[in-house]
Formats: sequence, structure tokens, C-alpha cells
Amino acid sequence: MGVDNANLAALVGSRICHDLISPVGAINNGLELLGMAGSMSGPELELISDSVANANARIRFFRVAFGAAGDQQMARAEIVSVLEDISKGGRIKYQWSPLEGCTRSEARLALLSALCLETALPYGGTVKIFCADGKWTVMGEGSKLNVDDELWARVSGGTSNAEITPALVQFALLPEAAKESNRTVRLEQNLEKITLQF
Repeated sequence: MGVDNANLAALVGSRICHDLISPVGAINNGLELLGMAGSMSGPELELISDSVANANARIRFFRVAFGAAGDQQMARAEIVSVLEDISKGGRIKYQWSPLEGCTRSEARLALLSALCLETALPYGGTVKIFCADGKWTVMGEGSKLNVDDELWARVSGGTSNAEITPALVQFALLPEAAKESNRTVRLEQNLEKITLQF
């Protein structure tokens, strides 16, 4: 089987996340042992602990969003755990409404959509994810939206001259992942809400 650029990027994403998750987990375990032994406490340990927890949550989130996807199932509890962890202390809160599990490729589309929405919520907000009859809705709500129309034109497969930087790579990956799943992403927005459907 050949490997195109999108699949190659996903394989690289999976590899990086796979190789980082173990050492970050080991650091977290070490911190817990230090805390139990009472040899370290106070704001310094709390700062390190919070940073490790945040790194762990981001890696798990990125593993789903940027990693290789397929038809294998992801349990609801696994996705909710990732989103709960990434919501702690962050400016964006995530809510996962589907009551059932989903395929890894559906979860990937949902989290890539969420990453796109993050950029439109500079002052924070809530990202809500719904699924009904196989149709997905990912909605971002916040006090003030910041939407770059040129950049968002990419999401629905339109042409765009917006430069894709590392921080905006999700805008290039989402339409490719949608095409791979035979889906089209639709965008709706108003003053305080932006919605992606696929």
C-alpha cells in the first residue's frame, strides 16, 4: 500500500505521540512517588505536576487528532477522559455528548474540528461535540469570535491563500481527513457561535 502525504503526516503524528507518552507518564509517576514520600511539596511540585498533566493531556488529544485513524472503535470513556483532562485549567472547555463510542476516524474529525474552533475563541469558551444519526456537529461558543475568513475557506474544501503555519495545520488536515472519510465539512457562524458539521 502506498503512503500519501496525509497518511505519512498521520503516521509521523502517531509515532511522536507514542514515543512521548511513556516518558511523560513516567515523570508523572515519579512526581506521585515524591509526593507520597513527603520529600517534596509546595507550589514548585504543584507547578511541575500541573505541567506534566497538561503535557500528558495534550499528547493524548494530539494522538487522536493527528495520528493514524481507521475504523477501529474508540470507547466513549476514553474520549471523555482525554477531553476532561485537556479542559482542566485551560481556556477552552470541551463537552462530548455522544453516548456511544465511535470510530477512530470520526473522533479524529471531531478533534481536528475542535482544534480549528480553538483558534476562533481567543478569549476562551466551550467546544461542544454532538452526533445524531451519523451526522456530527462541533460547536464553538465564546464571548468574542475571531474568524479569519480566508483561513476558514479551507475547511469546506474551498480555495484559500492563507498561509498554513504549524499552529494552523489542522486547517489543512481537516478537509483531507473528511475527504478520506467521504464527508464534507460545512461551516456556519454568527456573532458568538461557530459550527462545523460533517
